[in-house]
Amino acid sequence: MARKKFSRREKPEFEQKLLDLARVTRVVKGGRRFSFRATLVIGNRKGKVGVGVSKGADVSVAIGKAYNDAKKHMIDVKTVNGTIVHDIWKKMGSAKILLRPAKKGRGIIAGGAVRAVVDLAGIRDVVSKSLGTSNKLNVARATIEALKELKEPKQS
Repeated sequence: MARKKFSRREKPEFEQKLLDLARVTRVVKGGRRFSFRATLVIGNRKGKVGVGVSKGADVSVAIGKAYNDAKKHMIDVKTVNGTIVHDIWKKMGSAKILLRPAKKGRGIIAGGAVRAVVDLAGIRDVVSKSLGTSNKLNVARATIEALKELKEPKQS
């Protein structure tokens, strides 16, 4: 009896989370043209995270393009013991983000887009508050900008 060979799928380089999928329309002579806009967060849970957004004729095309966009806009996040080093307050457009370090075991106290970004960045304990807009793309971009402003942890 021959043994079946199982083709083991390789683990992808980055984990991904679809934040938003919208059907968008543009009006042209003769009617409406529909396309899909995907907003995607990717990260390796070890300090690399990125947000990408792209449009495509169908959902899988839009997601693929958003994945490539997110890969282009990856950032490195500095963490100490699974949390951030200091408080960050960032305003970008109408999205306002507050990120605070938390004690070990507290978990990710964040909603929606902020949770997706900090989780995929590998931050395990953080407290956040999102003020202003509820637009997922703008909140995710503001969170990325806030994480860029993290200072290097002091070596002791």
